[in-house]
This record gives sequence, structure tokens and C-alpha cells, in this order.
Amino acid sequence: QVQLVESGGGSVQAGGSLRLSCAASGYRTGCMAWFRQAPGKEREPVARIYTGDGGTYYADSVKGRFTISQENAKTVYLQMNSLQPDDNANYYCAARRFSGDCYYPIWVDYWGQGTQVTVSS
Repeated sequence: QVQLVESGGGSVQAGGSLRLSCAASGYRTGCMAWFRQAPGKEREPVARIYTGDGGTYYADSVKGRFTISQENAKTVYLQMNSLQPDDNANYYCAARRFSGDCYYPIWVDYWGQGTQVTVSS
């Protein structure tokens, strides 16, 4: 089993920055990702990283502003810069146990409990 625990959410003004962290206990992972869900909307992918070769992929809405990184296939970070009110959401860490993509929810094996990000204009 893999348990994911997020930290680093909070409130910031537009243009500000936050860094989210997610620590996985248990097994090493093959892919880790961040998703977000705003009130009344579906959960959507933000970014993912392969823990083997470090390959990354970003949603168009965050390209150039957010950076995903990982350590030891068990910790993933999301550096969020130039935050905007549209980034308001609950952010979830996700992981896939073995190699393969985890950019879409159907490919995710484990979820964190979520951390709230609030951006005020």
C-alpha cells in the first residue's frame, strides 16, 4: 500500500507563489501527479512526473507557471508561481504504483486527501 500526505496549501494573493509537497509512505512509485478540483467542477490533471526518467507533462492552463519535481520516487512537489484566482481549488496528490502514465484519474492507484489553495484577486 502507498499512502500520500500533502502539505503546503494556503491562501495567497494573485501573482503570488505556493509550493505543495506530497510524501508517499510505503512502496516507491512509478508516476506521481497533481490534480485539482474546484467547487462544482470535475477533478482535472495539473501535472505529472515519471519517477524513473523525470519526464513531465503539464496542463495548458499551468504551463510556464507551475513546476513539478520529485525525490526518490516517494516525494513530489508542485511549485506554483504567478497564481491566479482561476487556480483556486483543492489540490490532490496522486500516484501510480508501477511504471506508466498517471495523468488521468483512471490511471491513478493512490490519492492524497487534498490541500486547499486559495488565490485572492
